[in-house]
Amino acid sequence: MPVGRYPVPFDRDVAVELLRQMLRIRRFEEACAEQYGLGNIRGFLHLYIGQEAVAAGVVPLLGPEDSLVATYREHGHALVRGVAARSLMAEMFGRATGCCRGRGGSMHLFDAATRFYGGNAIVGGGLPLAVGLALAAKRSGRAGIVACFFGEGAMAEGAFHESANLAALWRVPALFVCENNRYAMGTALERSQARTDLCGHAAAYGLSTRSADGMDVVAVRETAEAAVTEVRAGTPCFLELQTYRFRAHSMFDPELYRERAEVEAWRARGPLHTYTDRLKAQGLYGEAEFLALDAEVAAEVRAAVAYAASAPTEPATELLRDVTVAA
Repeated sequence: MPVGRYPVPFDRDVAVELLRQMLRIRRFEEACAEQYGLGNIRGFLHLYIGQEAVAAGVVPLLGPEDSLVATYREHGHALVRGVAARSLMAEMFGRATGCCRGRGGSMHLFDAATRFYGGNAIVGGGLPLAVGLALAAKRSGRAGIVACFFGEGAMAEGAFHESANLAALWRVPALFVCENNRYAMGTALERSQARTDLCGHAAAYGLSTRSADGMDVVAVRETAEAAVTEVRAGTPCFLELQTYRFRAHSMFDPELYRERAEVEAWRARGPLHTYTDRLKAQGLYGEAEFLALDAEVAAEVRAAVAYAASAPTEPATELLRDVTVAA
């Protein structure tokens, strides 16, 4: 999208908040990559760099009564949902003050207070959970919808088809958000799916479907608003957001399945800098304001790293906490 071709339609406060959340995700993920290199974060680490517009555009539309289910690439979702950056970083470090007392790590973030139900390591694992949460909300008469984020790779799993069918059959308040970053783990969509029209898969089960450019936070926000409205009115909806991860699938991924030129072409469409350029072109935000915001966000992330580094580990005496031992 050419800078300034389509005006940002939101008032200044909303427009700047979208930028702030994308910037928070980017700086947090960059810090995670650095701390992984230093050995402070171990195990698997899946970064969200490049996909920031999705979480920043969708998650703020959820209210406190709503629930959110995500994948193992979920740091950005949790951050925007309201889980404290220091609690998230402490969890990455495996510390007792993390949101899961250091037991979940990068792939299993969870926070009951914000109704953030994972962090799910199994591809497609969050889909049945989301339908169950939505069914429970409907049957109990409780207000609230459930937003479930997943990648296009999950649509090859039986869990997607079962979940889509039941969501449509039972008319549960579920919003299925497919972050189509084109490669699942490392296989291009057109090499794994005979039908690459993902909305067509969802529509086959009777779900309402919408699609948008996941690199454009304005398109994401506007399309997600319409989808959320549908779900609140009683129609489960499938939302495809076409995005792209700039980093490898995980820190262990040699990334031999795509060309560097392709990655650079997508980087040129990066959600953070293209949106910032649009704000500046419209006179909604200046360079000095951006630098001040970036400094504020960087300070938040540095404080989170310092907090995590100084946080205690769980004592060995607590290893069997929450573990039921059969007699």
